[in-house]
Amino acid sequence: MMARAWELLETLDLAPHPEGGFYRRTYLSPHTLPPECLPPGFEGSRHLASAIVYLLMGHQKSVLHRIKSDELWHFHEGSPLIVYSIDIHGNLEEQKLGSNPGLGESYQVLVPAGRWFGAMVQQRDGFSLAGCTVFPGFDFQDFELGNRESLMAMYPQHRTLIRRLTH
Repeated sequence: MMARAWELLETLDLAPHPEGGFYRRTYLSPHTLPPECLPPGFEGSRHLASAIVYLLMGHQKSVLHRIKSDELWHFHEGSPLIVYSIDIHGNLEEQKLGSNPGLGESYQVLVPAGRWFGAMVQQRDGFSLAGCTVFPGFDFQDFELGNRESLMAMYPQHRTLIRRLTH
């Protein structure tokens, strides 16, 4: 299974992602939204949408981070991916991205804007290949990596998960 992950990494020309795993942008809308058409908190214009292909290996994690846009994850190949998100009220949501709805997996999962979220491959010896589509389009200006101490102070009920999904 890991041989396939390395093959995809090379074939898809993926680069390391700051949150963990590997990615390559596959789409950036040619249309932009001016600041007055965006929700509060955005500075400057944003592309209408963007998309990446994302590979996470079982020994890796997508650390907790948040963005100002909605992010829709799409399952492509490999092992199920568990996507964790914490909303502003401290509610934890765990969604399984995978190809077996009978086991509670979904082909697509949505992470609403502003939530802290991260992910792990269900099988340590596996990998997950997913796509992520972001509306409005992703901009690193809107990306924030989670700080372990700050997140544990805000959400002490999720200390174990925060330790697992932060550096």
